[in-house]
Amino acid sequence: MTILLAFGAAAQEDAGYGYKIERDIPYHAGSGEYAAERCVLDFYYPADIQGFPTVVWFHGGGLEGGQKEIPEGLKNSGLGIIGVNYRLLPKASVKEIIDDAAAAVAWAFREIGKRGGDPDKIFVAGHSAGGYLIDMIVLDKSWLDSYGIDADKIAGVFPYSAQKITHFNVRKEMGISPLRAFIDDTAPLFHVRALPMPMLVLSGDRELELYGRYEEQAYFWRMMRLVGNERVFLYEFNGYDHGGMPAPAHSVVKRYIKAISEGKPLPRR
Repeated sequence: MTILLAFGAAAQEDAGYGYKIERDIPYHAGSGEYAAERCVLDFYYPADIQGFPTVVWFHGGGLEGGQKEIPEGLKNSGLGIIGVNYRLLPKASVKEIIDDAAAAVAWAFREIGKRGGDPDKIFVAGHSAGGYLIDMIVLDKSWLDSYGIDADKIAGVFPYSAQKITHFNVRKEMGISPLRAFIDDTAPLFHVRALPMPMLVLSGDRELELYGRYEEQAYFWRMMRLVGNERVFLYEFNGYDHGGMPAPAHSVVKRYIKAISEGKPLPRR
């Protein structure tokens, strides 16, 4: 169904509105000097709520840029939010970057209960390259298996405008044009499988997106449905380009997180 819509933790700080934030927490020790520099996360969470849901958020930037962030559109919503930095091309390989994403999610499963979060309510989300990374660690269970975490324990998956074929910067390294479709084992489409949790496939306007990104996502959504995923939904945000689409998408994601966390029927709009 397509829906169209317009080495220890850092010091804890008061983030305002009853929230705390811990900054620059290492999550991937022992992976080298560059990982020590890049593999840190910030955790923003409610100060006085127990059992809150948590979103692990991965920034965009084509796997070659970007910085961890706590999206404004998700703040002050009763959620914990983990903003993740990860290694980048060309100083790291794409598989090292995917491994960073798995390590960050494993950190969430290990650590959020100590701060009041519910490990049964961990959601993963990310924009563009960040959405690509969450697709990979959810669809290919081997990444989280290596950390002793079952990917099927994730409560919901929200890739924002994510590449579904082999990432364009990976294709660039291989000498393949960004306009030539290619799928290998680093492509989410290679790993399509039935999921136990809901997934939203979130896209900007098909006429404003990158390189046919909407059509990639629509094909991915169709393949996911064909393998039995009745709770995978495709959203297209009319009038929003690749960079602008997270703003309206955040509101939709928050509604789904609330419904999933409370065991209520999923919204359809």
